[in-house]
Amino acid sequence: MATKPPMTGSTADMPWLISVDDHVTEPPDLWTSRLPAKFRDRAPRVHRDRILIPTDAREMAGNIKIGDPEGRVADYWTYDGRPMRSGLLIPASHAVGFENKKLGNIPMTYDEVHPGAWKKDVRLADMTSNHVEASLCFCNVVSGYCGQLYLAEADKEFGMACLQAYNDWMLDDWCAGEGKGRLIPLTLIPLWDAELAAKEVRRCAAKGGVAVSFCENPHQLGLPSIYGGAWAPFFEACNETGMNISMHIGSSGKIPRTSRDSPYMMTSILMFVDAMTSALDHLLAGTFERYPNLKIAYSEGQIGWLPYAIRRADKVWAAKDKEGGAYKRTKNPPSTYVAGHIYGCIFDDDTALLCRDLIGMGQIMMEVDYPHSACSFPNVVEVATGLADVAGLNAEERYKFFRGNAIDAYGLARIGIAQ
Repeated sequence: MATKPPMTGSTADMPWLISVDDHVTEPPDLWTSRLPAKFRDRAPRVHRDRILIPTDAREMAGNIKIGDPEGRVADYWTYDGRPMRSGLLIPASHAVGFENKKLGNIPMTYDEVHPGAWKKDVRLADMTSNHVEASLCFCNVVSGYCGQLYLAEADKEFGMACLQAYNDWMLDDWCAGEGKGRLIPLTLIPLWDAELAAKEVRRCAAKGGVAVSFCENPHQLGLPSIYGGAWAPFFEACNETGMNISMHIGSSGKIPRTSRDSPYMMTSILMFVDAMTSALDHLLAGTFERYPNLKIAYSEGQIGWLPYAIRRADKVWAAKDKEGGAYKRTKNPPSTYVAGHIYGCIFDDDTALLCRDLIGMGQIMMEVDYPHSACSFPNVVEVATGLADVAGLNAEERYKFFRGNAIDAYGLARIGIAQ
């Protein structure tokens, strides 16, 4: 990383942190300045108008009113000339800089958003002040956590051009220059074609990429499940290049909800569910038998759920000699494939650290979630050490949790991040 300021006080003996789940709000000119001329008029772009949206964030889709005289002046994104349901700047995803991080569901302008959300120099300064050496950033507004926007695009040539423009911006701009070695390159794939996805993985890896975003459950997006071999070209490309497969909660197109009138607290509690089922899918499907170099990380999915899930999986695996159908059981119990392959990213999951001997201390990583409302900026040192203190982590365990596991999971030595 760039020259580090001297550490004093409570951070004097603390290693620099690596956050494996943050977000970057796409700059307004990302696509208009990069797409080929024939697509430039259709490029994602920012507009400003009066906007009225529901107070319940879960009811936003289809209920946003643009040009409403009672609305608030705000910026919004269009894609191919159409306003995007997710294309608003709202406090839940731009909480940094506000004293009250839960401001409600109000639309904002880029002028009101803390510049660290999308300007590299401010982001790097915020990271340094928060004792964070390196940060992996998912999309925040336009593309979807794993490029779902382009999956839904009928014109795949246009969708692919937009996706590659984002990847090139991530690799050549956001993670380059002063961002090199501090901002971790996370790119997207064309979810609609596993062969194309493999090609894009190799292209981005050759340009310095170390991770690729994928969906927790492709079946929920109308895509093949991971059991039938349809994703083999993609997995093989990641296995060959060492690209980490990173999956963010909500990447399968939905958030957990028990009923329409359940409180948002229920959704927040259940956010881990798709991460858990995704991990079990990969363990049962034999993903790591076929691709022994593959590493998967679940951002914001926590991992305190793992001990029960894998112990139950082992018991069922041992009891079932024959499954029936086309399913072929793994050679070894599911739990034997966790170490070195499945990583959990936590921000407040002290259960995971208390159960670290059942999970494996080498599988637990720290995240800040900047600039979302749950983020620990500017207090990540207190949050991270508080979690470590509650669990009684020793110095070696703290090092792994704060940074060592992330270096291993993402192969960060490739971009100059040292142990």
